[in-house]
Amino acid sequence: MMHLRVSTFAFLSLLFFACAEKPAQTEEQTLDQFPETIEVPLSSGDNSMNSLDWAGTYLGTLPCADCEGIETKLVLNQDGSYHYTTHYFGLNDALEHEYLGKFTWDESGSVITLHGVDGIPGKYKVGENRIWHLDMDGNQITGALADQYILTKQD
Repeated sequence: MMHLRVSTFAFLSLLFFACAEKPAQTEEQTLDQFPETIEVPLSSGDNSMNSLDWAGTYLGTLPCADCEGIETKLVLNQDGSYHYTTHYFGLNDALEHEYLGKFTWDESGSVITLHGVDGIPGKYKVGENRIWHLDMDGNQITGALADQYILTKQD
C-alpha cells in the first residue's frame, strides 16, 4: 500500500511539472522592447550572423530609374546599429540621404532589416565580404541587373 502511495505521488508530481505553463519563446522582439540588443535567430548552426565577419562598410552603386545611379554606403556595426547614406547621381549632386538606426537579423541569420529607412526595402542578404540589396518582398533581385544590387565590403 505504501508503494502505491509513493508511485501515485510521483506520478502526480511529474504530471504537475510537465503541464506547468512555460514562458513563450518569441522569434522576434521589437526595437521598442530591447533598443540596445541585436535580434538573435532561433536557428542553430553556422549562418551569416555567427560565421562571417559582417561588421564594416559596404559600398556600391545601385540602378536608378530616373538618375545615373544611386551611390550607396552602408556601415554595419557589431552593436546592431547602422549608418546608411545614398547619393542620387544626376539629380541633385549636393543632396545626400542619411539614415541612422538599428538593424535586426531574420530567423535564419542571413538577412538583415534596417529599421527607420523610408521609401526603400531596407533588407539585405549578408554574405562573405558583400551584401545583396533585396526587393520590397525580401527576395534577391535576379535578371540582367542582378550584379548591380551587390554592395562590397571595404577594407
